Amino acid sequence: MEIQYFGANCVRLNTKKASVIVDDNLADLGAKSVTKNGEIALFTGAHGDSSPKTEEKIVIDKPGEYEVSDASIQGIAARSHMDEEGQNSATIFKVIDDDIKVAIVGHIYPELSDDQLEAIGMVDVLIIPVGGNGYTLDGVGALKIIRKIEPKIVIPTHYDEKGLDFPVPQQPLSEALKALAMEPKETLPKLKVRPVELTDTTQLIVLEK
Repeated sequence: MEIQYFGANCVRLNTKKASVIVDDNLADLGAKSVTKNGEIALFTGAHGDSSPKTEEKIVIDKPGEYEVSDASIQGIAARSHMDEEGQNSATIFKVIDDDIKVAIVGHIYPELSDDQLEAIGMVDVLIIPVGGNGYTLDGVGALKIIRKIEPKIVIPTHYDEKGLDFPVPQQPLSEALKALAMEPKETLPKLKVRPVELTDTTQLIVLEK
């Protein structure tokens, strides 16, 4: 599996048979949509009129279990950072393909129940926002989730970047990493995830936009 980052919470997961684009709300932030025709589009939260105007294979924005192009996709209901207690308007996605398990966390409240953790299960790669300032998870909240899930690789997203106009200023990645207390193992344009290269120690990988 290959993972590419486009800014905000937008990533693409490429496998042998499927291409999955996650949270392409880039047009809302002053950038261009990157969704391609025929991709599986996932949204972890609300998405408006500026969502991609392409012919997606399927758009998934709700909890449930899905099988598309040999990719297994599970949506798990979660409390968003703006929800009242008891509300669950966000969705955590777990994508399984090429024997790789990837969890994508959107703008959620940094507490997960035992039922949610059981549904997420073992994860090879955790993609998680860290920009904070009341808009999404900060480094402290992200670290709580990382410790609960114990992934093998962590990819931070949704931090301050040129070319994106966030409604609320986001923390620089350097500030978020201080709270995470993790040093990046590598900074890469794309991450190729191979099962044989995964270790038992959690590693942080920064992806260039």
